[in-house]
Amino acid sequence: MNYKLFGRSGLRVSELCLGTMTMGTEWGYGSDAEESQRVFDAFLEAGGNFIDTANRYTEGTSETFLGNMIKASGRKDELVVATKYSLYTQANRINDGGNHRKNMMQSVEGSLRRLQLDTIDLLYLHIWDFTTREEEILRGLDDLVRSGKVHYIAISDTPAWLVSRMQTIAELRGWEAFAGIQAEYSLITRDAERDLIPMANHLGLAVTAWAPLAGGALTGKYLTENSDPKRIKEGSKRINEKSTAIAREVVQIANELNCSASHVALQWMMQQHQQVFPVIGARNATQLRDSMACINVKLTADQILRLNTVSAIEYGFPHEFLKSDTVQQVLHGGFQNQIINHRKP
Repeated sequence: MNYKLFGRSGLRVSELCLGTMTMGTEWGYGSDAEESQRVFDAFLEAGGNFIDTANRYTEGTSETFLGNMIKASGRKDELVVATKYSLYTQANRINDGGNHRKNMMQSVEGSLRRLQLDTIDLLYLHIWDFTTREEEILRGLDDLVRSGKVHYIAISDTPAWLVSRMQTIAELRGWEAFAGIQAEYSLITRDAERDLIPMANHLGLAVTAWAPLAGGALTGKYLTENSDPKRIKEGSKRINEKSTAIAREVVQIANELNCSASHVALQWMMQQHQQVFPVIGARNATQLRDSMACINVKLTADQILRLNTVSAIEYGFPHEFLKSDTVQQVLHGGFQNQIINHRKP
């Protein structure tokens, strides 16, 4: 496996990130401790070092399993462990949840105990709550970095305008700035291409992509009449007419390359975006090994074009307006095709 720098930082992380939301069975699916250990071992054996979890995953069991496995591995210093705060650890407690400073600090302390670590390598704000001031969050995150309890910070599931505003505030005040963002991103869900990914590229932020296989829809397993999408709700866009057409194209290209559909779906984003890291989860080591084999596959330009075409989305205003021929003509006086623009998204 290859390694990349994470955003503008010097942190070296594997090109694939291990998602651990399926470590633990509290949510009615997932892996017990023994199978989670096999998944963890398979990831490390392949050269992976980037691991994603959260305080809330499987009621804290994900972090607990990871803490035990990391300690037993003796490889703590090699691994990059990312966790998140915002969601509650215990329900029905008014300040156990949210983006505010109190929950931030108590959540980090709980994660450190469960992970059996002195420092969290990468801490994400998990989900924007629309109740906490940006300055309160940024100052709290900066304090955590200065205290040595966190190395780097990032933000997940938050509108692009808020991320960019917060990044500007942090830079102007000399506080710790974000190294990356996390967002849902796949061939079936390309919404992040409207604002989040262009913003990340402009600001030098890494992007960790959750659900890169769209809950398994891009593996092709829901294309048969007898398929049972257990984890996909009825009416989900992951199994509608357009998504089915996307999955069929993915399977067709996989047949051409003699690989699995998951390899095609993962390589599509990795070849187009150098700073996008797919977060791959698995219920067992066999599934994980299959997903990780995507690094051995290479899509042709024509295959990427086919995938882009079948999965195309409308970018809406102002994006469609700005790239229209009329606007480009009046902006550049007819020279738009002669200007070499390295800033073009």
